Amino acid sequence: MMKKRVSIFTAAVLCFVISYSVITPVRAAVDQTYDQLRLLVDVMGLIRESYVEPKENKELLLGAINGMVRSLDPFSQFMEPDTYKEMKTETEGQFGGLGIRISIKSDWLTIITPIPGTPAYRIGLLPEDRIVKIEGTSTAGISINDAVKKLRGTPGTKVTISVAREGEKEPIDYTITREIIKIETIKAKMLSDGVGYIKLTEFNANTERDLSKALSSLKKQKMESLVLDLRNNPGGLLDIAVDVCKEFIGDGKLIVYTQGRRPESRRNYTSSGPAPHKDLPMVVLVNRGSASGSEIVAGALQDLKRALIVGTTTFGKGSVQSVFPFPDGNALRLTTAKYYTPSGRSIHRDEKTGAGGIIPDVVVEVPREVEAKLYMQSEEVFALGKKPKSSVEKKDVIEDAALQRAIELLKMREILMSLKDSK
Repeated sequence: MMKKRVSIFTAAVLCFVISYSVITPVRAAVDQTYDQLRLLVDVMGLIRESYVEPKENKELLLGAINGMVRSLDPFSQFMEPDTYKEMKTETEGQFGGLGIRISIKSDWLTIITPIPGTPAYRIGLLPEDRIVKIEGTSTAGISINDAVKKLRGTPGTKVTISVAREGEKEPIDYTITREIIKIETIKAKMLSDGVGYIKLTEFNANTERDLSKALSSLKKQKMESLVLDLRNNPGGLLDIAVDVCKEFIGDGKLIVYTQGRRPESRRNYTSSGPAPHKDLPMVVLVNRGSASGSEIVAGALQDLKRALIVGTTTFGKGSVQSVFPFPDGNALRLTTAKYYTPSGRSIHRDEKTGAGGIIPDVVVEVPREVEAKLYMQSEEVFALGKKPKSSVEKKDVIEDAALQRAIELLKMREILMSLKDSK
C-alpha cells in the first residue's frame, strides 16, 4: 500500500515539475532527466511517509530548492516573498536592520562592509569580520536568506552577535539595536588646496543623481582635483555603477562587460556622449571592503588610465546576479555572468588561487586596528562644524594614510603639469 501511495505522489509531483518547467522562463542549468527528477520526488515521498514528524509538500519542495541553489555559489539565492520584498526595499534606499552587507566566504557568514552612519558602523564592525553566532546559535552552514531573517527585525529591538576577527583570539560579542537604515550614498566636502572629496558608500537608485549634484557643488567651491573614496563600498546596481563612470569617461568607451556561459551572452556597457568631468584629475581609494560595483568603477578608471587607484586589493566580488520573479511572490537570484574590466580582467576572486579583485596602482596597507579607528572617526570629515557622531576623542584621532597619499599624488600631478606648462 505504501508503494502505491508513494507512486501516486511521485506521479503527481512529476506532473507538476514537468509542466512547470515548460512554462517557466528559465531553462534549467543542467540536463534534468526523468530519472533524476524521479529520485528527487521519491525521496520527498519517503520523507512524507516515514519521517518522524509530518512534513508538507511545500516545505519539502522549498527545502530542496534552497539546497540546490546554495550548492551553486554564495551569491545565488532562492527568496521567499518576504525576503524578495526586503531585497527590493534595499535597492530603493531604505530598510530595517543593523546596517551591514553580508556574504558567505569560506563557508562562514562574513561582513562585506558596514554602512556608514548605521548601528553596525557606529559600534565598530569591520569588513571581513565573521559572524560566528547570532543570539548564541552558530552560523556554520547558514544561508544568506536565514541570516537576513535573524539579523533584521523591528526597529528598537536588540540582537546579539559573536564576531571572529583577524588578530583576536576569542570572538567578540556585540549587542546591537536595530534601526531603520536610510542609505545616503554620497557625502562630499572640499579638502585643502582645491582638492574635492566624495565618499560613495554604495550604488542605489539615487546615487548617480546625488553624485552629479555633489560634483557641481564642489566645482562651485573651486575644486581642481578629486578624491573618490570607494572604500567599504559593497556595490549595488550595475547600471548605476556604469552611470557613475560616465561622469568621468566619455566618447563611447567600454566601461565593463559581462560574460555568461554562452559566447553570445556577452554584454558591453559603454559611455555615451561627452563626460561632464572627463578632464578632472582623480585618485580613487579602495580597500578589501570595496566590492562589485565599486570594483567596476575602479577597474574601468584604472584600465582607461583615467585615475590612479590607491589603497589595498579589493574584495573580488565580480559576478552578476539576475533576479527572476515568480508569479507566487518567490524569486530566484542567480549568478548568470561575471564582470570583466575593459582590458579583459576578471574581477571575481578565485577561491582556490586567490586571484581576483582590483590591485591598486599605489598600495597603502592599513593594519586592522588602524582601520577600526578610521571607521569610528571618519564622520569627522563631514562634520562641517557640528559635533561628530564618532566616539573617537580628538587626542586619539589618527591620520588616514591612504587619503593623505591620494592628496600628495594630486599635488604632485599639479606640480608636474605646472613645470610642463612653463617650458
